[in-house]
Amino acid sequence: MARHVLAPGLVLDEDDLEFADIRASGPGGQNVNKVASAIQLRLPVARLIGADAGFRARLARLAGRRLTADGTIVLKAQVHRSQLRNREDALERLLGLLRAAARPPKARRETRVPKGQRRVRRESKRRRGTVKRLRNGPAGEDS
Repeated sequence: MARHVLAPGLVLDEDDLEFADIRASGPGGQNVNKVASAIQLRLPVARLIGADAGFRARLARLAGRRLTADGTIVLKAQVHRSQLRNREDALERLLGLLRAAARPPKARRETRVPKGQRRVRRESKRRRGTVKRLRNGPAGEDS
């Protein structure tokens, strides 16, 4: 079968995918009880070529409950009436998930607060403090 390059050094071989034909849930009339048009796609993450620890951690976070305890991603596709279209849909969703996990997060660059903004903040704090001090009244009076 085909090989999909998800990122440099990260390859998915379609032979590692396990497709199972299952019956779709929900209403569907006479056809739903006879035809297994839904697809369950399973991919053991250990079979991915070139997957490092960072990729696996991002994939686990993105996959959520679709990742089993033994490290297998399970997707169910049942939107279409055709088994072939459900198979393509499941594969497309899996590739999207893997590509998103292959993209490392953007590094955060720390920014400095501009000097003028710090000056404005301190000035407003000083003014607010003056207003609060003036509410107390003159210092020597006992009420």
